[in-house]
Amino acid sequence: MTSRPTLLIAVTPALVNAVAGPLRAAGLNVLVHGQDAYAPEQIDYALSFRPPRGLLKSLGNLKAILSLGAGVDGFFADPELPTHLPLVRFVDDTLSQEMAQYVVMQVLLHHREQRMYDGAQREHRWAQQLLPRRTEDTRVGILGLGEIGMVCARHLRALGFTLTGWSRSTKTVDGVKSFAGTEQLDAFLAQSDVLVCLLPLTPDTRGILNAVTFAKLPKNAFVINVARGGHLIEDDLIAAIDSGHLSGAALDVFQTEPLPASSPLWAHPKITVTPHIAAISDPAAGIQYVLRTIAIIERGETPDHIVDLSRGY
Repeated sequence: MTSRPTLLIAVTPALVNAVAGPLRAAGLNVLVHGQDAYAPEQIDYALSFRPPRGLLKSLGNLKAILSLGAGVDGFFADPELPTHLPLVRFVDDTLSQEMAQYVVMQVLLHHREQRMYDGAQREHRWAQQLLPRRTEDTRVGILGLGEIGMVCARHLRALGFTLTGWSRSTKTVDGVKSFAGTEQLDAFLAQSDVLVCLLPLTPDTRGILNAVTFAKLPKNAFVINVARGGHLIEDDLIAAIDSGHLSGAALDVFQTEPLPASSPLWAHPKITVTPHIAAISDPAAGIQYVLRTIAIIERGETPDHIVDLSRGY
């Protein structure tokens, strides 16, 4: 009889509770790091999104590493990450759609000046006025045209916005003008009245939302960051808004999470803060992803969405 694969889980307690039981019921031997005793050599697969430093290297018989998040920067934070093993990203249509919903919501709240009307309501003030810019004249720039970026583009295009996208290589997306590479970044920024960051976090993209980038955006541009907090230099954003160059921002991710109560971002009148909720990995979809990926590898086949370690995504 073939032995059942053994999976080691190293995620937050809430996700452990959501996925461990169903994965055991599906036939896996499931152990929880920090909770169950185990011998490192008995582990076949590891499931995490920010594993403790050195944990994965200690598992000598590991066949593959599975990420329970769309981003994999948490793995690259471990300098001892075993680079000879496949690292598989979690790709889920529901997560992509929820991220697109969040982006569309923030674009529309800005475009329709809803925050101004909220303030007028609190003041009992009738503030009727025309939109400052027609929808088709509003240029939304998507920084990162991966799976999620393309879903966002499809929804925004249906609403009539003019769309551009920037990525490492040129992409062909219906209704989106594509810019690629460092040499085309400035031209892309100059055409972005709303800048949406959906980049993976890599050494090349860390801190990309900075004073230099903001200065290249059109005056009164609006910034939306739903990628990673490491992309944004928070003090530079506040300075660009306070100077009048940027009109505001919507942030779902931060350098430090949870965002400290002392952060000036909380109280800034032109910055919207949400607690990393744009899209949260669905445990049910995560369970199916784990089972499907392990079954593929056990058959000797190669799963989809293996991370290119040289690129970091």
